Amino acid sequence: MRIWDISPGYLNRQSLLGEHRELHGIVSILAHNKKGYSRHPETRRWLDCGQALAVRHRQLAAEMALRGYREQSPVLILPGSKQWPAVYLDEPAAQFALLQAKYVAREPGRIPLPRNIQQLWSQHKYSVLARDVQLYKKIGQETANGKTEFTQLAKQLAELLRVPPTAGGLKNALQHIWGHVADLPPKPEDNPANWSWHQLLQETQLRAMLHKEPYLIASTALGELGVWLEDEQQEVQHCDVC
Repeated sequence: MRIWDISPGYLNRQSLLGEHRELHGIVSILAHNKKGYSRHPETRRWLDCGQALAVRHRQLAAEMALRGYREQSPVLILPGSKQWPAVYLDEPAAQFALLQAKYVAREPGRIPLPRNIQQLWSQHKYSVLARDVQLYKKIGQETANGKTEFTQLAKQLAELLRVPPTAGGLKNALQHIWGHVADLPPKPEDNPANWSWHQLLQETQLRAMLHKEPYLIASTALGELGVWLEDEQQEVQHCDVC
């Protein structure tokens, strides 16, 4: 039984669907006081983190939708804090290593497991941009100058993806990822400037997956930004893209 802390984009099909099943199992155990795995370390670390568990479910559902799976089992939102578990069964860097060993001779996830700190940062750049532009610049500089370590950065990025983006940051990140596929077919019937933010993400995802656009295929933002659009009132407004 495991709920991963890294982006679901790194999980292959089996791991992604498996975590989704196990998350529902943990919710059921916590909601109905079932004895089965109630003492399992993974179950115990999610005690009193009901709303955070619901957000992880939304992250999984967004990644499943990106890969063509239909998620039709809404998770029961347990009463509890928005705080995420204070402990890890394995630190995020160790989770990458576990998956690396697990996926030998098996299909990979959508996002390649990072081989170095530069690749790890590249995969998370737009997700960080959506949250804090100054932090985006700071991490970029530290990574380029060798002033951060893989273990430290992996933990920082995993925890940043739990934080809701700012409204302005979300728009900025969406415009950046759209720029990677704006010139790829299919040609839009409508002017992109008339699209909602939700439409812009959908069109970006469509083109990125259809053409296997390498940068976005390997970006956490391509899947996870959709989680937060559900909470954004701005998505009903027109997006200002050129």
